[in-house]
Amino acid sequence: MADSKSDNYAIIEESGGQRKVHQGDEILIDLYNSGEAKEGDPITYDKVLVVGPEGGSAKIGQPYVSGATVTAEVIDPVVMGDKLHIYKFRPKKHYRRKTGHRQRYTSVRVTAINA
Repeated sequence: MADSKSDNYAIIEESGGQRKVHQGDEILIDLYNSGEAKEGDPITYDKVLVVGPEGGSAKIGQPYVSGATVTAEVIDPVVMGDKLHIYKFRPKKHYRRKTGHRQRYTSVRVTAINA
């Protein structure tokens, strides 16, 4: 491969969703440990749905692959997401409300995929 990612990939269950990750990927996850995590703290995901080489035959779990884990380390404990604007408007009623929201994430780097 031309990039620095390894050939192995895994699909993990994280925060109620599924994420495809390769070793060396930097991803944003929902805020981990209420933002109290330290830089370099390890995170282990044991809910691995699929693991295997890119383009080859993969192990598919039912629902999880037994014994498979994905290890990651915290890069930045708190990362602010993009600002979202919420407008509420009712025509002809003089009702206008504008609020905003910024989601907080934790940045992690995938260090190992163990099948």
